[in-house]
Amino acid sequence: MTTTIKTPIYLDYAATCPVDPVVVDKMIPYFTETYGNAASRTHPYGWAAEEAVENARVEVAKLIGAEPKEISFTSGATESDNLAIKGVAEYLRDKGKHIITVATEHKAVLDSCKYLELRGHDVTLLSVDNDGLVSAQQVADAIREDTVLVSVMFANNETGAIQPIADIGALCHDRKVLFHTDAVQAFGKIPIDVQAMNIDLMSISDHKVYGPKGVGALFVRRRRPRVRLTPQIHGGGHERGNRSGTLNVPAIVGFGEASRIAREGMTAEIAKTKELRDYLRDRLMGEISHVVLNGPREHMLPGHLNLSFEYIEGESLLMALKDIALSSGSACTSASLEPSYVLRAMGLNDELAHSSLRMTIGRFTKREELDYVVELLKKHVERLREMSPLWEMVQEGIDLNSIQWSAH
Repeated sequence: MTTTIKTPIYLDYAATCPVDPVVVDKMIPYFTETYGNAASRTHPYGWAAEEAVENARVEVAKLIGAEPKEISFTSGATESDNLAIKGVAEYLRDKGKHIITVATEHKAVLDSCKYLELRGHDVTLLSVDNDGLVSAQQVADAIREDTVLVSVMFANNETGAIQPIADIGALCHDRKVLFHTDAVQAFGKIPIDVQAMNIDLMSISDHKVYGPKGVGALFVRRRRPRVRLTPQIHGGGHERGNRSGTLNVPAIVGFGEASRIAREGMTAEIAKTKELRDYLRDRLMGEISHVVLNGPREHMLPGHLNLSFEYIEGESLLMALKDIALSSGSACTSASLEPSYVLRAMGLNDELAHSSLRMTIGRFTKREELDYVVELLKKHVERLREMSPLWEMVQEGIDLNSIQWSAH
């Protein structure tokens, strides 16, 4: 093992990304020189800030095939999810109170739906298959006369599974039901076209595409159909009335630049990231026994890898891997020691869900780092299994499912 590897090695790009130095350079003048309020319409400082915001809006829109006027800036995708779901539900309250979503959604979607349930809405939670996927047919079967919104995540944050968004969008369009997608993980990583995919609302975030934290956006369709929302933050009517508050100009400038870089380099970045991910997956699954791939092998994001290591206690493995920055689930819920609700929804038992690792590869990942990770995992998996009485029984050919465990 080479000693020149700088640790800890970062394999948690799905949680957040380092800000690209090009993005930082673009942002800096908006802290110290062009520091006006984008809503100040009476002097050059305000005009320059407003122009910078509008240029960024154009770049964000280009990346998803939208019109600039359809982009409303927010503090991040959690706010965008809340605004989309609660905003549509409140605006269309008289039309219907039924919402459809999926068991493996981000908590920002699930908790917004729970909030609405407490206020009289009816929420249908679709189950997923063993790969974590839903079908357009499931959505079709769940739509009712009073359905006002379908919310299906574009790609899952834990497994990278990509849902059949275009199929679901076409169905919702035909049935005249609004379609929202949380596209945080997919945005800037794979091609997205909100027109072709019939997406009506889409939540996105900047810090997953090498921009700063604390800024996101909500795409709100303006034509066929024109989508209207009840704002969730009041005071000033900024962002076409969708979201009041002084705009974070430096962060929005960074959002625009990060979007431009992602759009222009997407094809090459997909190829590079996927090659590294496949290399890591094939080595780990080829050189360590009893490793389970969580999520689909094909319909998944290029940088995601979620594996379960059988006959190992998950927390012990995480503690042993202090030289690697990775996660055992979603960064938003990993403060809890509960097994991942996403993996449980896919049919994994508690033991497998507990021994899962999410490794996500990004723009600055190097192959030598992955070699280091493989050797480290091989060493610690072997060591921890040797301490496990279950592993000893498996080695002796005992079927663990056939054992009647006595309770004392």
